[in-house]
Amino acid sequence: MFRAILTSRLQAAFTAAGIQPPEGFTPAVVIASDTRYGDYQSNAAMVLAKQLKTNPRALAQQIVDKLDVADLCEKTSIDGPGFLNFTLSAPALAQRLSLIVKDDKVGVPAVDKAKTIVVDFSAPNIAKPMHVGHIRSTFIGDSLARVARFIGHNVITDNHVGDWGTQFGMIIHGWKTQLDKDALAKDPIHELVRVYKAINAATKADEAVLETCKGELVKLQQGDAENLGIWKECVRLTLEQLEKVYGALDIKFDHYLGESYYNDALAPLVEDMLAKGIATLSEGATVVFSDGSVKPENDPFLIREKDEWKPTPCIIRKGDGGFLYATTDLATIDHRVNEWKADEIWYVVGAPQQLHFRQVFAAAQRRGVTTQMIHIAFGSILGPDGKMFKTRSGETVGLLEVIDEAIERARAAANEKEQGFSDAEKDEIAKIIGAGSVKYAELSQNRLTDYKFSWDKMLSLQGNTAPYLLNAYVRTRSIFRKLDGQVTLTDELTITEPAERALAMKLAQFAENAHDILDDHRPNLLANYLYELANTYHSFYEACNVLRSEGAVRNTRLTLCEATSRVLKTGLGLLGIQTTERM
Repeated sequence: MFRAILTSRLQAAFTAAGIQPPEGFTPAVVIASDTRYGDYQSNAAMVLAKQLKTNPRALAQQIVDKLDVADLCEKTSIDGPGFLNFTLSAPALAQRLSLIVKDDKVGVPAVDKAKTIVVDFSAPNIAKPMHVGHIRSTFIGDSLARVARFIGHNVITDNHVGDWGTQFGMIIHGWKTQLDKDALAKDPIHELVRVYKAINAATKADEAVLETCKGELVKLQQGDAENLGIWKECVRLTLEQLEKVYGALDIKFDHYLGESYYNDALAPLVEDMLAKGIATLSEGATVVFSDGSVKPENDPFLIREKDEWKPTPCIIRKGDGGFLYATTDLATIDHRVNEWKADEIWYVVGAPQQLHFRQVFAAAQRRGVTTQMIHIAFGSILGPDGKMFKTRSGETVGLLEVIDEAIERARAAANEKEQGFSDAEKDEIAKIIGAGSVKYAELSQNRLTDYKFSWDKMLSLQGNTAPYLLNAYVRTRSIFRKLDGQVTLTDELTITEPAERALAMKLAQFAENAHDILDDHRPNLLANYLYELANTYHSFYEACNVLRSEGAVRNTRLTLCEATSRVLKTGLGLLGIQTTERM
């Protein structure tokens, strides 16, 4: 990666020039905002000069005098009050281009130190369908897991499904009294939801029904054979349905360890926390209070009311002996740390759960957990009206229905074009475009902001969309189809035209982008990069004739096309989006 190399060379130049940076100082090297001055730039001299109380431009000159970048740069300059600018040489870009077309990882280096990272995402509930609210967790989590694996981390994906809790008392009672077995065979989840809604409504109308449901739940928790059998069947039917959804989305999990997996660990965990003084009894419940170890504004166990900080404890066991999500999450952390030896645990869960995770992480740390735990939060998906995305009847939109409609719309668009495709080919292309469009519409957004769901925008061939990027990929492959495979690329590269150089530079940046994504867990950085790459490729395609060029020029341009093809395919794959050779 050019940026990493330049950073290392700058640090070597400090030493050679006798400059002593403060401990831990690393010079920041970034892509130049204005390419008239160079490809990369650094404000290291300005930052250091302020700390060392010296002239920044004079310090910049000292650095440049000792900087050894002749193998990378054709020009190094100092601008303004002390900006360092670096212009890469054509041979350096050509060398990087050759690596991209030969390397399985298209020139992306592995991390210096691989970690074991557990990614907790998607997490739907048993006996309920996946809906549009699961889009963000599912797609963001899957993409981050793909990227982390790609750059060399050991990644374990865990779908922590909601397979336990009070709702099962209602579902079991409904199973026994209202279940339509024919409907269950036809559409299990729909029938389970119908039964749950009917019983839930009945509990509100009749206290006796509520008590019956509570009794069924207690029997389940005590291991009653009949209730346990019903629960297991609900889990089995739901997981079968989930596999269909995940299969359509090309998403796989290493584990499906739901809440029920940790039941036996909950009571001992609470007793241990009481024994160690981490938890205490309060009004019959077992809770974790603030220990005063951090400032009130950073303490998850305190909340400010007017001018006073008041306790907001984390409850790990209710007065009636029931456990909560926090208890299960603490037991889950134990398993991931002790059994999987996790260095980091990522929770891809909506922003409203921020306080919950702050409390759970703090409680885990007080129990001695040193594994880094990160809540990767996200906003909401809104309908075209700017409100929560719902059906016309006010129901939550099913995730599978969203994917199916995207595929149908893509198929309808394919029917409007007569390109000699068979119906089977059109179906396959529509699946790729439809599913890819929904994924890209999500992953191209800043995860912390809300966004409006728009069919027309996500399926458009214009703008920052999956169809636009897939079309760019198809264009790169069409050149090689015209050559009918009669091409052998060599290392004889000559980058001379501005459009060639711009594309080579953009391709070289992929190695950096792939690592940057995980700095703040932002797949949209990758999406935005791929969009910029597609735009740069289209500009190159218009400015530089590929097939009518000759010799080293032709080889260079074909290599640029091949490199673009490989980076687009790899990058889209990291977003969980498949490619098609034609569309």
